[in-house]
Amino acid sequence: MLPTINSLLHNKALNLRLVVPEPDSKALDSPVTWVHSSDLDDPTPFLDPGQLLLTDGTQFPISDGSPEAYGDYVRRLVEHGIQGLGFATQVIHGVLPEGLRAACREQGLPLLEVPDRTPFIAIIRSVADWLAKEQNARSEWSLQAQRAIARAALRPDGLRSILAELERQLQCWVALFDAAGNHILMPNSRPVPSALMPAVEAAVLRALDQGARSVAQLNVEDQQITLQTLGRRHNLRGVLALGAIEPLDPARTDIINSVIALASLALEQTRTLDTARRHLRSGVFEQMLSGNTDVAERTAGQVWGKLPSEPVIVTVAQPPRQGQNLLEALELLSDDHRGAVFYAQRGENVVVLANPAHQQKVEAVLGRYGATAGTSAQTAFAGLPQGLKEAERSLARANQLSRQVVAFAEVAEGGMLGLLQRQEAESVARRLIEPLLRHDDAEQSQLLPTVAAWLANNCVWDRTARQLGVHRHTLRNRIDAAGGILGLNLDGLRDRLELYTALEFLDMAEGSPER
Repeated sequence: MLPTINSLLHNKALNLRLVVPEPDSKALDSPVTWVHSSDLDDPTPFLDPGQLLLTDGTQFPISDGSPEAYGDYVRRLVEHGIQGLGFATQVIHGVLPEGLRAACREQGLPLLEVPDRTPFIAIIRSVADWLAKEQNARSEWSLQAQRAIARAALRPDGLRSILAELERQLQCWVALFDAAGNHILMPNSRPVPSALMPAVEAAVLRALDQGARSVAQLNVEDQQITLQTLGRRHNLRGVLALGAIEPLDPARTDIINSVIALASLALEQTRTLDTARRHLRSGVFEQMLSGNTDVAERTAGQVWGKLPSEPVIVTVAQPPRQGQNLLEALELLSDDHRGAVFYAQRGENVVVLANPAHQQKVEAVLGRYGATAGTSAQTAFAGLPQGLKEAERSLARANQLSRQVVAFAEVAEGGMLGLLQRQEAESVARRLIEPLLRHDDAEQSQLLPTVAAWLANNCVWDRTARQLGVHRHTLRNRIDAAGGILGLNLDGLRDRLELYTALEFLDMAEGSPER
């Protein structure tokens, strides 16, 4: 703790006298960072905020000067953040200038009288000794605190003990969040205030979604909160939150950095085990696919508990770039709902088996991390290979339509055209047809109605030409022109079908689509 003007006044060896303000003023408890002496009219360029200024008044006339001069002098000190002014008497001035006393009282600057028997160097040395003693005390505290945290790291529940020791040393509340943003409850004596938790959780999710190491400062309900991510870039393992903490000085910062390093190490040490568990999950799923359900159930039962009961929904998800966080979230979901949710990595994708009652929770987790997914119909384990194919087909369709999730029922009920009868595909179809619409409007041509009639007649040239009342070669030229404008090869089946489905979706009527 830094010295204050009050602490200097209580130092009897200095023999200082308080002139302004009253002894019970809070201004006397403001910390003093250093003491500087100067007789300049404007010493502020050479001072730092928080300092105490000493002067013998050489810059003021012996006779009481103008009130404006004193007022300007004091105003400059106050605006610069000077904590107080010490004025030496019986050196240049026999007594304190009344104008200086009035200016300090008016502008709220503490004014001390320094007697001639107290040299300025004594005041400076007093503050320097105080600061040195405080620095030594902080260094000793930091060393002892780091030793205590190191001892805590050796306990069986090392991570929890580390955080509990951090809470004790800093006298603040500490909260740990996992890679999915869930609050890990610990037996701490200072829980996170319930009013602050929503804002803290939201900030934690933002930090995790960025996927990078970061430090963030929040101010919630007039309380300063520090958030520090744990883990590596794109492989974050969690977030440490500290609240109700005093301003961070170097000693406190060293303690926090030590805890972050130890916590990150503890979390990283579990990564190898997590990888092994995920390989085991993949092996269990492959056993189920090959029909060895008994082996899969026995293996899963020894590690995770029983597998989901039949029937299940198969979900194949394509993770985003930060897939590690998604796997962490699925691990937590499967732990929370043992016997209802099981997941495994398969190549670049993630396969999830879930009871129908828990499917919504699975899709919520996938949606939060931006994964694209396809789901199967309900299936028994014996039909798992078919369910996997259905989910993979649904995933492919989700990618084509740029949707988060597509269920196989959508594919099965209406086929490919049935899938197009959805609002999401409207913009795709309109973008395909738009060049031809613009050409017909600009050239007053009939290319789009011609293409629609041709497709409606199963691409039979003679029948279409008779229906339109044009020559067969004219029809051919129009179709070729339309293909060129659309960038399609209408001699091939694939492009013909693409144009046909777009026209069907836009509900062609009497040879002209809705506009």
